Amino acid sequence: MKLKPIVFAVAISISCWALGATKQHQSQDLDQFLKQFNANPKEVMQQLPYKENSKGNKFGDQINENNFVQIKSKSKKNFCRNINGVRQCLNNLSIQGRASFRSNDLAQNLVDSGYNHLESLDEIESHPNKLSQGRLSTQPWSDDYWAIAQGILGKRYADPNKWWAGNWKHREDYVVENPAKNYIETGFVQYLSPSEKYDLLVGDENFTLTSKMWEEGRRYYKQHGFVENWMGICHGWAVAAYMLDRPTGMVNVMAYDGKTVIPFYPSDIKGLSSLLWAKASPDSRFVGGRCNDKNVATDENGRALKQDCIDTNAGTWHKVVINQIGISDRSFVMDATFDYEVWNQPVTSYHYKYFNPETLEIAYSWKDARIRTTQFSKDKFKSYRNSNPYYVVGVEMTVQYMAENSPSTKKHDNENYDGVTTVKYRYDLELNKNGKILGGEWYSKAHPDFLWTPAKNAKAGTSVDEYVNGKLSENGVPKNWKRWATNYNGQGYGLSDHGIPIAKVVEGLIRLSRQ
Repeated sequence: MKLKPIVFAVAISISCWALGATKQHQSQDLDQFLKQFNANPKEVMQQLPYKENSKGNKFGDQINENNFVQIKSKSKKNFCRNINGVRQCLNNLSIQGRASFRSNDLAQNLVDSGYNHLESLDEIESHPNKLSQGRLSTQPWSDDYWAIAQGILGKRYADPNKWWAGNWKHREDYVVENPAKNYIETGFVQYLSPSEKYDLLVGDENFTLTSKMWEEGRRYYKQHGFVENWMGICHGWAVAAYMLDRPTGMVNVMAYDGKTVIPFYPSDIKGLSSLLWAKASPDSRFVGGRCNDKNVATDENGRALKQDCIDTNAGTWHKVVINQIGISDRSFVMDATFDYEVWNQPVTSYHYKYFNPETLEIAYSWKDARIRTTQFSKDKFKSYRNSNPYYVVGVEMTVQYMAENSPSTKKHDNENYDGVTTVKYRYDLELNKNGKILGGEWYSKAHPDFLWTPAKNAKAGTSVDEYVNGKLSENGVPKNWKRWATNYNGQGYGLSDHGIPIAKVVEGLIRLSRQ
């Protein structure tokens, strides 16, 4: 049997924590916001969108903005897609333009409906789904972002000892001094980390997956002398949260040794799911650009001068939200810009209303809020408009997206334990005579720039999955699975050596948890 090479996606360690928490937020009240914007657009453009946090969100740590931009730039290069047989990545998309759509900023490249998506406000308003609001029928689940500074899935979150005190080195030293075998021999298997439970399940005496979890932090520690608390695998969680079913209950599974029962809490299963999608996700569909500038130059109104730093067009954003959430009933991930507060969050709901950007009057039909471009005397972005739009209409969209929460030993999980964040985005849309969206302008520099999602039926996995036969049960894994997990026969195909769990283990744990 000749094996095909294993192909792994590059794992991107990026933040899910708060940025710029000391910055002022825009007014919650739309009328007050618009008056402030017209009076001092440059100041308001620098403010963060109004936001509300529910339980479970992790905000607070300040990070070095310049370093964050550098890491973001590196990570964005790894997002690629195939279009008509041609592989395109963010590192080679640098098409210039104004406020109209660019080839890397087309809604059809992301939404499930492709070129059949709705792009006219008349079509949107007349749709039977009443698309001025939308909510997913199944809410994505919250999870930890599994910080590298805490060993990723090597994090012993259930351990009552204060092992997490100190920095990355202190935490690794604790794990080395208190190896997993001590917990197993003394009957405290429940205190092990998700990766240690996985290693025990597949019969890996060397705990290879766990070693790989700590190895990622070791590289940062050797280079910098510390590991940033904000780096983790939220890019894996963000898609696993809606691509995989929610683990709803605790599962007791027999270890490979045939005598140790391993309790997998929903948090353990979520963590393994997030790791799987972080390490072995397929090509993603995306829209948006990339901005490498540490200090973005702006005009007198606070708008970025460099087109690449405008990121996702406001018109693209509007179409993606409505077509993906409102029509396709499927989430996507929004990636916020470097001076905003969150990264990689799956969107779960939206609702919006219109406003006339000239008179500031609020309306619920675009025709009652539109203004002819020739009559739009207050237009702050006139020089950037798409060529000859007929109308401009303002939009306030309230969006809810899933936020992280801390892992726990809860035996059951449901939507009530999730963290949800609500944010208001203000922007305008450029339209032709028939209400077709041609482009748009953001009313804040902090807005979603990079939107992405795997295809609807995509699966995270590797090229060895077809050889992993059988299925996981409460009695454990088939004995031959150890070969693919641990590389015990020396052939170099152990998935744990690459820091990735077997997909059928993850899928099997989810299945058992939902029975």
